[in-house]
Amino acid sequence: MEEKKTTLLHIVSRIISDFFNPLVSLFIYFVYFSIQNYTFKEASTHFLPILLITILPVIIWIVWNVKTGRYTNMDVSNRVQRKSLYIFIAVCIVSYLAFNYIKNGFIDFVMLFILILLFALQFSNLYIKSSMHTAFNIFVAALFFAFNVEIGFVWLAIAILVGITRVILKRHTIKEVFMGAGIAFLVSFIYLYCNIQFQQQNESIEELPIETTIK
Repeated sequence: MEEKKTTLLHIVSRIISDFFNPLVSLFIYFVYFSIQNYTFKEASTHFLPILLITILPVIIWIVWNVKTGRYTNMDVSNRVQRKSLYIFIAVCIVSYLAFNYIKNGFIDFVMLFILILLFALQFSNLYIKSSMHTAFNIFVAALFFAFNVEIGFVWLAIAILVGITRVILKRHTIKEVFMGAGIAFLVSFIYLYCNIQFQQQNESIEELPIETTIK
């Protein structure tokens, strides 16, 4: 009986872990945010570059490396193998940031902090294999929290659940999950603080009196 329970636990953990991997979680956030804040045309213009320059290339890169044997699995749970993955993701994000700046004239705040989180995880990887699944889901919770508190707390619960599944599946130790969570909480706090400051700055600009006297 215990074996069946353990097998069922692993099956459920695998489903949760696979579905809420960093790419899918970020994809869900970007789609939801686009639908809530843009028209269909604006959403397509905003989201398609992210999809084509970052998300799809990373998926193709991982699948190709798994098929050629360079990566052991789709999770890229091997610490040494992760080095090339971190570099490739960083190149994709920098490419998108450059494209967006040239096209729209501003730096994408969210993608910039995703890059910061990635660099923090890459640095951590030199000493301990921090959980990317846990880290990115906590950061996605912060992204949701910035404009919808309820969804933010729901996604934080999902992030905790994902962290537990990573330990059950033996992809990470408890220490590695906590390290990923700690890094993500730090980056998320800075992101939310900067986001609040940015919103307050915009509100103060909008409240400035407009000179209407014609001389």
